[in-house]
Amino acid sequence: MSPRTASSDPASRHGDPGEGATQATPGGDGNGTSPKGKSVEMVVITGHSGAGKSEAIAAFEDGGYFCVDNLPPRMIGALGELFSFDGSGVERAAVVTDVRGGEYFDDLIAVLGELRGSALDLKVLFLEADEETLLHRYKETRRRHPLARSGRIVDGVREDRSMLAPLRELADVVIDTTDLTGGALRRRIATELIGREREENQLALTLLTFGFKNGPPRDADLTLDVRFLPNPYYNQRLRPMTGQDAEVVQYVESGTQAGEFYGRLMPLLEFLVPAYVAEGKQHLTIAVGCTGGRHRSITVADRIAREIGVRDDVKLRVVHRDLDIA
Repeated sequence: MSPRTASSDPASRHGDPGEGATQATPGGDGNGTSPKGKSVEMVVITGHSGAGKSEAIAAFEDGGYFCVDNLPPRMIGALGELFSFDGSGVERAAVVTDVRGGEYFDDLIAVLGELRGSALDLKVLFLEADEETLLHRYKETRRRHPLARSGRIVDGVREDRSMLAPLRELADVVIDTTDLTGGALRRRIATELIGREREENQLALTLLTFGFKNGPPRDADLTLDVRFLPNPYYNQRLRPMTGQDAEVVQYVESGTQAGEFYGRLMPLLEFLVPAYVAEGKQHLTIAVGCTGGRHRSITVADRIAREIGVRDDVKLRVVHRDLDIA
């Protein structure tokens, strides 16, 4: 069967199978069939070492799958049988198996044949990348290739590719991660293989206002200091109000500074947000600070929220940390 090829996403970790014999598993009938119980979806992740199997298993884990890394092939069938029992609590599982499995790796092709004849809903995901990319990744991380016995990474990459060629032909989905980042691979798996809804793949963006006098937040990815804007605190009538009151907003945004600031800030955010989304970033916190955290920071954060909140690739949350602090 020819694999369904997918390309243009990041890499993940793990992978590499082989061939061999199979054996009956607990509760089965001796020929690989599953005992009575529920149907379980199982994804076996394999492929070239360095092609991105770790990113792939992370994506499945984020998607609610029960995940096992570096599992010897002979144990995959037994694990699937156990999951099939009603009391297991597992409905979706993902397993990474590769050349790190040593001699057990030779059994993988035979095990996959058994599983396809069982009650498991089996899918094999094969990750690959070109030789130059794999060499670059290993040199960048300075990790040892599991098959580079002579010490030359290129020898390990080539042996890996040759060994896995038969397995690639058995894959249901093949993803070439040559031009993919890790975040792009995770996002692609989430949308194409796991089937998460669009809302679940949005960037969770938090606009967090604060007062510098109360200390800056520790979890901010970006921090904006807006203390250069007119300060309503020094207006006796406006002091008790907050940045959510129309009079305070008008005061803060009076003059030319606010307009020039927004004119530079909004295009920057319009550039950054989709860039973060494309990279696969899941969470982004933008902190906006003024002296007390009750006037200018709130006005600016609310303006940002109105501009960015209309994007369909963002799930927005606004938190006014120091609003109720006297």
